[in-house]
Amino acid sequence: MSKENEKTNAQFEQVMQECRSLFEKKLHDYGASWRILRPQSLTDQLFIKAKRIRSLEIKKESLVGEGIRPEFIALINYGIVGLIQLAQGFSDTVDMQPKEAMALYDRYALEALELMKRKNHDYDEAWRGMRVSSYTDFILTKIERIKEIENLGGDTLVSEGIDANYMDIINYAVFGAIKLSE
Repeated sequence: MSKENEKTNAQFEQVMQECRSLFEKKLHDYGASWRILRPQSLTDQLFIKAKRIRSLEIKKESLVGEGIRPEFIALINYGIVGLIQLAQGFSDTVDMQPKEAMALYDRYALEALELMKRKNHDYDEAWRGMRVSSYTDFILTKIERIKEIENLGGDTLVSEGIDANYMDIINYAVFGAIKLSE
């Protein structure tokens, strides 16, 4: 493995640890309240986070005071929530204890890391030459694809599923968070 790949792996793991810590704190404060989100609502939550990033990139000013990086962190955590919801289905009540939620979080965070390692090997660190605004546009594209798949009731002809799009959103958002920290 190249030094650059090792650096990427370490940076990815660092961002994911930051995301996990925030997720765990919010889980303490709110419980697994996200369990009530239906798929379309979760997609819309991802959409507003990504649109805010794009808006801040274009306007270059935030009137709320929070910057772009926290929105990438939110996209990562909501992407993992999306994977959990796909596997578990939504609920009318908060039906998951923090320990179970964290175990599922860790499972999907690890899957995202492993996917990034495979893709980064094949794409040879191409993400480092990209602009952060491209990650934003790719994330918005993935969200539009999810909306279309939802509108089709999952009945696609040749496309990857919603889970693959969530994974890509997570990975692009991690790259954005890394780039904004460098």
